[in-house]
Amino acid sequence: MLKKGIKYTVALILLLIVGYNSVYIKKLSEVKAAAATGKFDATLYAQTFWQEKLTPGLAKANNLPELLTLLKSDKENAFKNYSHALGIGNLRYFLIKGIGKITASNENDISVTLLPDSVGQEVKLATEFVYGNAVRDALGILSINDFSNTMDMNNVSAEINKKIRTEIIPPFRAQAKKSDVVAFTGAIELNQVHLRLDEIEVIPVSLNLIQK
Repeated sequence: MLKKGIKYTVALILLLIVGYNSVYIKKLSEVKAAAATGKFDATLYAQTFWQEKLTPGLAKANNLPELLTLLKSDKENAFKNYSHALGIGNLRYFLIKGIGKITASNENDISVTLLPDSVGQEVKLATEFVYGNAVRDALGILSINDFSNTMDMNNVSAEINKKIRTEIIPPFRAQAKKSDVVAFTGAIELNQVHLRLDEIEVIPVSLNLIQK
């Protein structure tokens, strides 16, 4: 019995030693910082969103000439049914598509006149300053609850915009020239209180030159 008691005592001591060495305390601020920086991968999230959500979702893009007509005749209806945004405020985002003829290649954008010719409105395809949340929010499938903090939300936008600047725009810009016809999809940002339809800028998601 004595030997058996000694064995149990030794086993208990070893268990306590292992348990003590395996438990340690971190400051709460360190735990939160690790969770914020270690668990969310904005690059991976943006890539998955682009491939699995945004690209298939382009089929739902609004025809830009038709949208502009609706905005002129029934602004409230257009914003209510076709715009999206994660937060509250006057800025809203639309997923759009269109075809246009290139009229000028500028330093920061490419000017395009919408087709058919009867539309005749000029819009800008952004090629330099691609920023903001337009592409992230225009599809309307993300929620604030999908993110634990605003930094993660903003980092996703930054990664999406980076992809547009580095992968979508350069090959198009290298080939595009005046009088070429381009089919494009993308997102536009509009202020529902201070609406300006003469200054439409498209953040492109796809750009395809049409053979004449």
